[in-house]
Amino acid sequence: MTNYFFYIIIILGIVFYFYNSNNKSKKAIEVLNNGGILIDVRTPQEFASGNYKNSINIPLNTIEQNLEKIKLYNKKIILVCASGMRSGQANEILNRNGIDSVNGGSWSKLK
Repeated sequence: MTNYFFYIIIILGIVFYFYNSNNKSKKAIEVLNNGGILIDVRTPQEFASGNYKNSINIPLNTIEQNLEKIKLYNKKIILVCASGMRSGQANEILNRNGIDSVNGGSWSKLK
């Protein structure tokens, strides 16, 4: 019986992951279509290996040093990375500093 619950929890976790990931992508595309700015927080090497058209690369480890630059965009910011983890961290930093942003999750899901 215990194994049964374990499998149900795993299946629900997988469903939640994909559902949440799709919601992030839909929200990101909606913001992009309304003039938002897409910032990719992956490393420059990751960004160079592939990125979303017209996205700006500001690695997560430099987000705080670039807050004033980001504020100058004066538009809603969509943050992306490889999986959504780093963009989630960047989103928290921007929101904490009064910048309107959303976690767009994985850049590759925006294609």
